[in-house]
Amino acid sequence: MSSLKYTSVFLLFVLTLSFSFSKSSAQTPGNQKKQVYLFKISDEIAKPVWFKTQKALAEATEMKADIILIQMNTYGGLLDMADSIRTAILNCKIPVWVFIDNNAASAGALISIACDSIYMREGANMGAATVVNQTGEQLPDKYQSYMRAMMRSTAEATGRNPDIAQAMVDPRIKVEGVNDSGQVVTFTAHEAMKHGYCNAMAENVPEVLRKAGIVDYTIKEQRLTTTDKMIGFLTKPAVAGILIMLIIGGIYFELQTPGVGFPLAVSVLAALFYFAPHYLEGLAANWEILIFIVGVILLAVEIFAIPGFGVAGISGIILMVTGLTLAMIDNIYFEFTPGSSGKVAEAFFIVIIAFFTSIILSIYFTRRLFTGKTFFGDLALVSTQQKDDGFSVADASYMNINGKTGIAHTMLRPSGKVMIEGEIYDATALTGFIDKGEAVEVVKYETAQLFVRKVK
Repeated sequence: MSSLKYTSVFLLFVLTLSFSFSKSSAQTPGNQKKQVYLFKISDEIAKPVWFKTQKALAEATEMKADIILIQMNTYGGLLDMADSIRTAILNCKIPVWVFIDNNAASAGALISIACDSIYMREGANMGAATVVNQTGEQLPDKYQSYMRAMMRSTAEATGRNPDIAQAMVDPRIKVEGVNDSGQVVTFTAHEAMKHGYCNAMAENVPEVLRKAGIVDYTIKEQRLTTTDKMIGFLTKPAVAGILIMLIIGGIYFELQTPGVGFPLAVSVLAALFYFAPHYLEGLAANWEILIFIVGVILLAVEIFAIPGFGVAGISGIILMVTGLTLAMIDNIYFEFTPGSSGKVAEAFFIVIIAFFTSIILSIYFTRRLFTGKTFFGDLALVSTQQKDDGFSVADASYMNINGKTGIAHTMLRPSGKVMIEGEIYDATALTGFIDKGEAVEVVKYETAQLFVRKVK
């Protein structure tokens, strides 16, 4: 009886251990529900897509996702943005998969090859990565060479045939059984499967996960806020160009009108919309914004305080262009990442074209709005009052004090007031500035303006 009692206790202990072991095994990370982070690339590969990718990788890392899944349908886009995205994917510690929903052309192919796993829908295509300009014309070989190397190194990093990746760029590269026709490689889903560029074909995201052997999972899809969408919109090159035109145009119109008014408000608002998104995206730094502000100040000083147009004005324009340009690209002071010369050139030309286009349009609209038979034309005097008709701005009292001396009633820098024989007159210093209380002599009176010089 005693032995039976001990045997029962032993069996109960063994069963308890078995239950505890089986429970702990069920809760091991390998059997836990997989966390999948999903985001879509369905637009042209440009800054907004790069912004979305950065946000997606950061959120996936924060939630400790097991898989990042890109649902892609794009015809390509900007090479520099595609390079930034593929580099971020290659450096990501979380496995990144891509589901090509329809197209992964050009820059989209580069991004897809950077992913750990590729899944394609029946009828989808991937490839045709030759570098072209905005009109579709093929760029010189130095650009193709850079793209070939990028495609090759990306394929090598993800364990795919690098020769096929190169052949997606250059039709001269022959790969037996792949591009015997001498054309750039573009894979269908079946061809990609055959040559190791597709893990499996699927019709939707759930089927992608099922084909990968994942049954128990939760999907968190990227949700962009209104602010995120606005940042993506405002950082588009075309929108940035329009904002630059508004900045410069507002400053120009403000200089043509007295006081502080609507044009300056437009310019300030456009500058805010230009710099704020680039600042939030991490492209524009404080010193770059400061360079632009200093440039505006120097230009204002040149126009309002210094006669003529010289060093201050030219320096102001250079600083404004520099600030606007550097705010569009990723750099640490004047140190740039390798291969970023193209980004600098692109940003510079956007700023320069927008700058001069704004000046030309501002001059044109100034003439159209404030002259002729328009609503605003009534605000400007268009008739000419000729001297022969008896019109004159000359004042006899001013003419009579020519050659007389007095003192500076206020500081002349160069304009101010002087006191001559107890009367106060508006006057302009002929050269330099004149301090208050210094002796002055009236030199001449012309164009309704009294000119004086300091008596030594």
